[in-house]
Formats: sequence, structure tokens, C-alpha cells
Amino acid sequence: MTIQQNNFPETVKNVRATLGLSQEELAHELGVSFSTINRWENRQTKPIKLARRQFEMFCKRMIEEGKLEIEEKG
Repeated sequence: MTIQQNNFPETVKNVRATLGLSQEELAHELGVSFSTINRWENRQTKPIKLARRQFEMFCKRMIEEGKLEIEEKG
């Protein structure tokens, strides 16, 4: 699963909303700070490769557990 860089803020918001997580809860899941999630969603910063990969792996795990569906636009 690869998430388009320009769609990243919307993807983070949508994943979080779908899973019913707060920014703080998602931050805990990814091992980043609340402010990091907030900045991603508000387009203030872009994730480093490692954080982006952590988010993708988290999404993959949620998909495998049947908790999340992501439509990939191509």
C-alpha cells in the first residue's frame, strides 16, 4: 500500500475517523507525538520516510484485521 504524498493529510484524517481514534490515540499507535499528527493533518509538515512507513504499516494491519478499507485512486 502506498499513499500519495499530496493526499496524505486527508488519508490520515480519514483513517483516524474511520477507526474512531483521536489524534493522540493515533500518535500513540505510530510512536509519534500528538503535535506530529496535528501538523500532518493541517499540512504544516510532511512525514519523514520512517513515520510514513509506520503509518502505512499501521493501515495495512488495520486492513488485515478488517477494521479499515482504503480505496486507492489510480
